[in-house]
Amino acid sequence: MSEAMTLEGVGKRFGDFVAVESLTLRVPAGQIVGFLGPNGAGKTTTLRMVMSILLPDTGHISVLGRPAASEVKDRIGYLPEERGLYRKMTVEKTLRYFGQLKGLAGPDLSRRIAAGLERIGLANWAGTKIEGLSKGMQQKVQFLATVLHEPELVVLDEPFSGLDPINTEALKELMFDLRRRGTTVLFSTHQMESAERLCDRIVLINRGRLLLEGVLSEIRAQFASRIVTLEGEGDFEPLRTLPGIVSAEISGGQAQLELGDSLAPDAVLRRAMEQVRITHFEVHRPSLHQIFVKLVGADHDAGARGGAVAIAPAEGAA
Repeated sequence: MSEAMTLEGVGKRFGDFVAVESLTLRVPAGQIVGFLGPNGAGKTTTLRMVMSILLPDTGHISVLGRPAASEVKDRIGYLPEERGLYRKMTVEKTLRYFGQLKGLAGPDLSRRIAAGLERIGLANWAGTKIEGLSKGMQQKVQFLATVLHEPELVVLDEPFSGLDPINTEALKELMFDLRRRGTTVLFSTHQMESAERLCDRIVLINRGRLLLEGVLSEIRAQFASRIVTLEGEGDFEPLRTLPGIVSAEISGGQAQLELGDSLAPDAVLRRAMEQVRITHFEVHRPSLHQIFVKLVGADHDAGARGGAVAIAPAEGAA
């Protein structure tokens, strides 16, 4: 199966409020996909529709080849934004309960619980009640409960919310483990740093609409800045007069150049190599955070004017 999930023209309203509008996207199997957007963008509403908790008003959703997640619920793991564990139950009993809900039993379930607790560093806490765990520990237990049955698709709504840096890193490693096993992971977040490290693909929405979708490296290249830095031995001054140079800061053996749209970075490098022995050349790539701010800010401004932000079409969004 090439795609774990597809959404076609999905929309959802709550009264006059449009939570999700004509959303079309595809989630390839076996990848980690970040579902990004500011608070209130429609991420949670979309994930709830994916999980058949809410029904879309318009459009169609396919999950693992079926028209509703409820038809393949034993092949999916879902961690909702609102966490909830039985505080008076022990860690082991909590995991056993959730495992049984997914059809696990006997020695196989016991083996999975023991191995899972060892993996998340809580093997010595199996007999402790949930109320005796820190928030980070509780969240790791709930994550383990989500994936105990080894699902094909894992959907995580704001999984890093409230976690300290150590537990955040631990959870990221667990997500990498899932991908190595071929599991598809779709997670929502507004933490761009986490998404930048984790994701094979990103989906960016704002005000319920798709702004951007694609492979992270390709998106960063698409939004590459027009600034290049060169270092080397020789005279950079002739580059100031190169057609298409907007501005140039040259000091000693370093030059930082802003390029116009008509001038490609590789053309600058070729010209520089005619006069300078280049030791370093860099095209500045924007961070995911910078892309996020640029697109969401432009979308906000366009909305205030009653227009739409102009961006390159997202793959699969046509």
